[in-house]
Amino acid sequence: MINSFEDIQKFGKENLDNAVKALAVQQKSVQAIATEVADYSKKAVEAGSATFEKLVGVKTLDKAIEIQTEAAKAAYEGYVAHATKVGELFTELTKETFKPFEGVIAKVQGK
Repeated sequence: MINSFEDIQKFGKENLDNAVKALAVQQKSVQAIATEVADYSKKAVEAGSATFEKLVGVKTLDKAIEIQTEAAKAAYEGYVAHATKVGELFTELTKETFKPFEGVIAKVQGK
């Protein structure tokens, strides 16, 4: 229980410090997520352009279908890898954001 003004100040300072740490982690994690999304977008546009260039030079329908099939497979695999990576980054963001507050939660649960 909070018994004095000094306890209130200490509690407030601890919570402010924890919030600052959590915000710093969030900023770094959101930057990593934004970088990953930008990289994926750039790669997807480049792959689409490369596929289009291949299709322009095609002489047969079979070759066009083959190129489209390969492109679709590569796009799917790239998207799954990207989604997995972004999911991991969000999971890490959540874990790291709440890590500074674990001590506060433990104190509250203990009392």
